[in-house]
Order: sequence, then structure tokens, then C-alpha cells
Amino acid sequence: MTTETQIPEGAELVNGVFHQICRPIKSECIPALFLDRDGCVVIETHYLHKVEDVQLIDGAASVIARANSLNIAVVIVTNQAGIGYGYFSWDDFYQVQQEINSQLANAGAHFDGVFACPFHVKGRPPYQHPNHPSRKPNPGMLNAAATYLNLDLSRSWIVGDRTSDIGAGLNANLAGGIHVASGHGSYEGEREASLAMTTNRFQTIATDSIADIPDLIDLFT
Repeated sequence: MTTETQIPEGAELVNGVFHQICRPIKSECIPALFLDRDGCVVIETHYLHKVEDVQLIDGAASVIARANSLNIAVVIVTNQAGIGYGYFSWDDFYQVQQEINSQLANAGAHFDGVFACPFHVKGRPPYQHPNHPSRKPNPGMLNAAATYLNLDLSRSWIVGDRTSDIGAGLNANLAGGIHVASGHGSYEGEREASLAMTTNRFQTIATDSIADIPDLIDLFT
């Protein structure tokens, strides 16, 4: 018999979507650096669900610590269809997330919030949904984070390895999105489709990995 891990401090499941506030909410409205998790912050392992498989991508902790020092909220927004498919449980997700948090803390970095959506058109009940508003590229998780953490979306950016990540930023009216080639980012068409999302109000940038994103001061001023 296994013992389930208690839901992390500051977290709740809101209509099936994981919301966690990791730091005190600032009184002033601040911008955010939204990050996809798998393939962007940690190495993609295809439905990451084992603590021993958690490995930060080189440079991720430094970028996050830099944002922390600049009073930029760092928020994970991650699709977790593996839960919806029944491949692993919320308990597995909690333990993996705890390990990521621990590795970041050892490097002097932290998240301000973590949001995870298990819904998918091919999910098992209760997670089957044709187009859930929180599943990227829909902006539900980003909008929820803005409400919970008092964020200025118009000055915020998102980093991810999939077109859906950049699309979520566009749909949430962020300032821009950064497509990374790590994880699924090297798949055919991902970069081209992400860069094609540039508009007169939404800027897109391409880099090899999170470690290579432009200086955060330049992005957030």
C-alpha cells in the first residue's frame, strides 16, 4: 500500500487544475516570466513522473534567479496530459515538482507560482475535454496566475519549447514569447510556427535554450 503525498503548501486543485502560490503576493502589479516546465526548465523525459529523472536544464536556475532578483514573478504553466491519460498521478506530479523546487533552491532560485492542467481531448474522465480553457495554447493558466499573483500580463513574457506555449502567451496578451530548441523545440515546424505568431503587439524570439534568452532587463523594460 502506498501513501499519497499531501498536496503542497499553498496549492489547491481548482476545478481539476493545479494552482500553487509559492511566495507572498506583492502589493504592486508586477510582470511575470512564464515558463513551460518539461523541455524548458527540466530535461524532457517523455511524461516526467519519477523524481530520479528530474534534471534541470543547464542555465535554467541562473535565469530564474536573475528574474527573482529583478522582482519579476517566475511562474510555471504546464500541460500535464500524462495525468489525464492515467499514465501517472497527482501524487507523482507533486513529488517531481518538489524535487524541481529543491534543486532550484540549492541554486538560489525559486518559483512564485506553479499551474498545471491535466485536461486533454483524449484524457480519461474526469479529465477528458475537447478544448479546456486552461490547456495551452488557451490562456486560462496565465489568466489565473495574473489574478492570484497580481501580475501585469502586458509586460510579461513566456518561454517554451512548443508552439502551444507561445500561443498561450499570444492569447493572454503578453508582451512576447521565446521559443527554445530544447525539448520538443527542435521538432519540424515548431520554431517556424512560433515565430509566425509575431504581431504588432506580440514579439517572438528564438533561442537554443532558456540559458540563451536575452538579458531580462532588456525584455522587461
